[in-house]
Amino acid sequence: MTNPIPENWKKLWDKWNIRGVILFSLSLQTLLILMAPLRKGTANKLIILLIWSAYLLADWAANFAVGLISNSQGDRLRDHDHLRENSDLLAFWAPFLLLHLGGPDTITAFALEDNELWLRHLLGLIFQAVAAVYVFLQSLPKNSLAIPTGLMFLAGIIKYLERTRALYLASLDRFRDSMLKQPDPGPNYAKLMEEYASKREAKLPTQIIMIPEPDKESKPTKSDVFKGKLNDLQVINYAFVYFNIFKGLLVDLIFSFRERNESRDFFHSRTPEDAFRVIEVELNFIYQVLYTKVEVVHSMAGYVFRFIAFGSIVSALSIFHFHVNKTGFDKYDVRITYVLFLGAVGLDTIALFMLIFSDRTFAALKVKNNDSKRSCITSLLSWFLILKRPVWIECHTHHPVEIKHQLLATPLLVRRWSGYVSGHNLVRYCLKGRPTSVHQVKGCFRLAIKRIICFLYIDLFIRVIDRFIQTIDIAIERIIHVFCIDEVFHVLCYVMNKLIDCVGLTDFVDEIRYASREPFTKELWEFIFEELKRKSQFADDPEAAKRISSAKGDWVLQDYGSKTDLSKLMSYVSDVTYDESLLLWHIATELLYHCDDDKINEKNDNDREFSKVLSDYMLYLLVMQPTMMSAVAGIGKIRFRDTCAEAERFFTRKKLKAKEEKKACEHIMSVNTDVKPVAVKGDRSKSVLFDASMLAKELQRLEEEEKEDKWKLMSRIWVEMLSFSASHCRARTHAQQVSKGGELITFVWLLMAHFGLGEQFQINEGHARAKLIVGK
Repeated sequence: MTNPIPENWKKLWDKWNIRGVILFSLSLQTLLILMAPLRKGTANKLIILLIWSAYLLADWAANFAVGLISNSQGDRLRDHDHLRENSDLLAFWAPFLLLHLGGPDTITAFALEDNELWLRHLLGLIFQAVAAVYVFLQSLPKNSLAIPTGLMFLAGIIKYLERTRALYLASLDRFRDSMLKQPDPGPNYAKLMEEYASKREAKLPTQIIMIPEPDKESKPTKSDVFKGKLNDLQVINYAFVYFNIFKGLLVDLIFSFRERNESRDFFHSRTPEDAFRVIEVELNFIYQVLYTKVEVVHSMAGYVFRFIAFGSIVSALSIFHFHVNKTGFDKYDVRITYVLFLGAVGLDTIALFMLIFSDRTFAALKVKNNDSKRSCITSLLSWFLILKRPVWIECHTHHPVEIKHQLLATPLLVRRWSGYVSGHNLVRYCLKGRPTSVHQVKGCFRLAIKRIICFLYIDLFIRVIDRFIQTIDIAIERIIHVFCIDEVFHVLCYVMNKLIDCVGLTDFVDEIRYASREPFTKELWEFIFEELKRKSQFADDPEAAKRISSAKGDWVLQDYGSKTDLSKLMSYVSDVTYDESLLLWHIATELLYHCDDDKINEKNDNDREFSKVLSDYMLYLLVMQPTMMSAVAGIGKIRFRDTCAEAERFFTRKKLKAKEEKKACEHIMSVNTDVKPVAVKGDRSKSVLFDASMLAKELQRLEEEEKEDKWKLMSRIWVEMLSFSASHCRARTHAQQVSKGGELITFVWLLMAHFGLGEQFQINEGHARAKLIVGK
């Protein structure tokens, strides 16, 4: 039988398999150290997929290369004695692969589950170290590279141990244990009661009183809280302080009221922008602790071992370059060795710069609020923080009324989160329309091109080309209609959708096709911040804080301060499950958003936009991020599918097409809803399409008859729904999202904790000790 693999291909593989795989491993390490930090600042699926692929392939490539070297050593030494010198060089490569298995500082885990596999990595360290030692021993006793090999082996072991320890420290059990305080058994009850009984037997007047114990740390007062705008270094310092306090949220720990009051007083004294900056850095600390080597490297032991590892690499390079006779080695292998050295030194140098300019390093620069005398190093490093500062650019909304907004546009390389609010829209999805955005952000490149076009007076030429393209599009549509290609296209789309559904990628493809990305605006954050700040003023005890954080729209309706009877609206919040309420208000918001285009004014445009953005965002979480809503979603996916089925049937009967959202909303609003849908259809279907129409009509009546601003009310209800989801989402899920670009709901979750809203504050204020008093 003829061999299907050509002989020259086999020879090429035998010659370059080890070399190719080890260079591939080095390339993956370079890709990871440069690309891994980007994943916290983008939700782009392609970038996340690239990092995920590199993360998985990096360990495979290094393990595979060690196996190839080990397998080749015996054959080379036994059958090719004249190649012994070159086999020593191949054995020298094995410790480099240990370096690669240690991974870069910028990524130790891709997901939280990877941290739980720290024991597997420890075993992997043992087996790979044994394999490297085996390869090294095979080259003895005449190995001319014994000393540099030993030095590289030491550096590789240190790097691998760093990664394993980072995974161990970030595993949730160990993470929880590291934050537990010393056991507190309280007063010695048995001894106290013995003394109490003896005094009573002696007929002495005795009583037990509780004496408050002073806190070890002085309790800050509102006058102690720093006032005014925070500089960049203060933002880092305060974020680090509150990170160390509130990282217990990730493992469901509880906090004292002293910590709660301190945090609440601080954030009540902050502007919305400063609060946003502090929380942004705080989430970045969470990302670094859970997904990078920062906890291992930023310690005295970490600095020492990192110095030893880097010194070993440089020493090995010096010995190899100046003291090793390379005449017996293959010239290509010598070049590859230098490439490996260059990669090792380069990656460590990049890691060093990232270490110096990381938030954790700046957090170590303790500067008092009124300290104007800072060292030159501190001042120099502080200038770098300007690059990391959130950048806001001005943009105009595309509404009938033009409103200026400030959009977050921090460059990707220094971004701490994606800066976008994703969205999903039921009406647009049922019409199979492409996602749109309220704000159209034009990048610097596009603006530059536009200015060049205007400068060269070729705008007219561009318009002619654009008109020509439109004519071609119309001609193509007519050809499709004449030759019935449209039907063929629909059949192909149907078959493609069935194939996607069979392989289980429907949700993934739908998110790419139909999810929108709305730029995060300063005005939206200020609105959310002020709403939560106002609520926190009523949360003076655990019950009040729990009641406010558990409200899902009813608190706003009760506190609206209107003389209007809102009981009819209350039934759409309190008498239905959360997922049903969310769908009802989402559809109602969409209906009113399109039907009110002619009634928009500058006064209510912001509230209208906030309602639209938050409405689409909450549906996105319910449908496309179900893990973030699993604690509150109920049967949300079933209800969404039933509602979509009814909407698609209705739109088909009305012959509506994509991009006709406004017309579709008008048709829905025109349906007579004097009789409730449940009285006609029963409760078999979970659709809420026309129930939402009834809600929209009730909101319209509220504005027309009672002169109430429905958009102001709806925007506040959406903030309450968002905060309800944030406080009921599992902390582990919030921690997972910080490595995927981050989510607005996570910012809200942490802001609520800082404002003292939630169920995690359950320890009474102050401490006390019992004392036995004899006499009156």
